[in-house]
Amino acid sequence: MSARFDVPETDAFTRPYWDAAAAGRLLLRHCDACGRPHHYPREFCPHCWSEDVRWRPASGRATLYTWSVVHRNDLPPFGGRVPYVAAVVDLAEGPRMMTEVVECAPAALRIGMELRVTFRDGTPVFRPRPAAAAPAHPHGPPAPRAPRV
Repeated sequence: MSARFDVPETDAFTRPYWDAAAAGRLLLRHCDACGRPHHYPREFCPHCWSEDVRWRPASGRATLYTWSVVHRNDLPPFGGRVPYVAAVVDLAEGPRMMTEVVECAPAALRIGMELRVTFRDGTPVFRPRPAAAAPAHPHGPPAPRAPRV
């Protein structure tokens, strides 16, 4: 079996995350002490240091925070994917997650773009949400910009 550089080695702690991803579900760690979710998975809460954390299902919704188009990567399986979009997304639950954006031309990407999780070989990646399925912005529409003078 050849090494895969796009997924970490699974251990007893991370197995629920990767098993859920293989089944098409995204999980986040959630702290019962302070009520905040976090990602990447840790055995304690990075906000309040409580060990009272557990796995909870995530909505799979996110917005694009930043991205970079990767044109060269010699590690398998990345070399066969170039160019690809490495990205950081803001999950609807609050945490940021490093991922890949698929099914979207890089020129069409926009900061704040609404995304939805999908899974490739048991790994969460994100794609644009169809406009018809996208709910209204939780805080209302963005304020209009003042005209330039």
